[in-house]
Amino acid sequence: MQPWAVLERVENEPVQTLLVVGAGPKALAVAAKSHVLRSLGLPAPRVVVVEAHAVGGNWLPTGGWTDGQHRLGTSPEKDIGFPYHSTWARGRNREIDRAMSAYSWTSFLIEHGTYAEWIDRGRPSPQHHVWAKYLQWVAKSIDLELVIGRVEQIRHDNRWQVRVVDADGAATELSADGLMITGPGRSSRALAEHPRVLSIATFWDLAGKRSLPAASRAAVIGGGETAGSALDELVRHEMLTISVISPMATIYTRGESYFENSLFSDPVKWNALSIQERRDVIRRTDRGVFSVRVQESLLGDSRVHHLQGRVTKVVPAGDSLALTLTNELRADQVHNFDLVVDATGGQPLWFLEMFDQQTADQLELAVGGPLTQNRIESSIGYDLAVNGLASKLYLPNMAAMAQGPGFPNLSCLGELSDRVLRTVPARSHVSAAQAISR
Repeated sequence: MQPWAVLERVENEPVQTLLVVGAGPKALAVAAKSHVLRSLGLPAPRVVVVEAHAVGGNWLPTGGWTDGQHRLGTSPEKDIGFPYHSTWARGRNREIDRAMSAYSWTSFLIEHGTYAEWIDRGRPSPQHHVWAKYLQWVAKSIDLELVIGRVEQIRHDNRWQVRVVDADGAATELSADGLMITGPGRSSRALAEHPRVLSIATFWDLAGKRSLPAASRAAVIGGGETAGSALDELVRHEMLTISVISPMATIYTRGESYFENSLFSDPVKWNALSIQERRDVIRRTDRGVFSVRVQESLLGDSRVHHLQGRVTKVVPAGDSLALTLTNELRADQVHNFDLVVDATGGQPLWFLEMFDQQTADQLELAVGGPLTQNRIESSIGYDLAVNGLASKLYLPNMAAMAQGPGFPNLSCLGELSDRVLRTVPARSHVSAAQAISR
């Protein structure tokens, strides 16, 4: 099949098309749920995924976010169907959950003969490359419709029109009724152009080649899981000091009790919280926090220190770099390092650079003003799409504040797929007997 034929519409076919940018866990969750619904005779869109590298690419060294050897920060049992509590179709939800369990993490282990070993070893979190293999196994099992290429432009003209360029430079125009954008964007950004200031992509490339520059004083900028993985790697190298720079007062560990986790797994209580309470939960449990495993690893290493502040200036000083740290209530401080890793993570609005001007204008009208992070986050509806657009634009990575903290990560992929698929335009074609339960 030619790439441009993937989204051809069949005459009188009621199923609409949903195009997903990025072949990570969110894409696989939606594609697998759609596959299950259709196999059970329920209406669901045709899901097509565009990916620049490979399925699970951001969990592989080629994706630029890891070397593939570090471990997943969450339990792998929070897989593409978790929490297996569908609310999609009246009278059919348990049937849907059972069908989705065929693509669970444990089913993956059973098929590969490693389930008992995983249990006996205490259910360890898998290495990133193993998680990618799980996602690839799901993709193969559901016969995922995948287009390999880089999205160059997105425009909206009654339908979504997405221009994709493959490795040979050939361009393809794909058309779809709904568009879902996932992933953190590029990992090649660094706060300064200097051979000793490394983007996270360059850091993992050099680490994988065992070619990190020799350094005695290293700094990692960022307080989230991206920074945590980089620190987990740096402590394995011979360095005198390793500083973590973040604006937080200290390095926090992700909340791991039932009460915090339940808000991620089941966001039904989220709407009852005030905006300030939501911000507090996200700040305490998700943004700028390390996993328990990484935190425990760092606690025993006396070389690791925390510096509070935002880096506002980077000045070369011989073979080292002088970083200016700014804090609101005290004078700026300058610290010298000979290796700096920018691990601040992806940019939330990275996808806007792909929108043409007309589409960006339409999005501005929908959100009620200039395209800021806060304004777009506030516009995300129950279905994880931007309210007010003529065609659905699903932005689960920006749904935390409005809909619940689990949607941007791996905490409730099954709930995510329910919400996205529940409101696809194809719903107008279903019979009353198949109507959604509210």
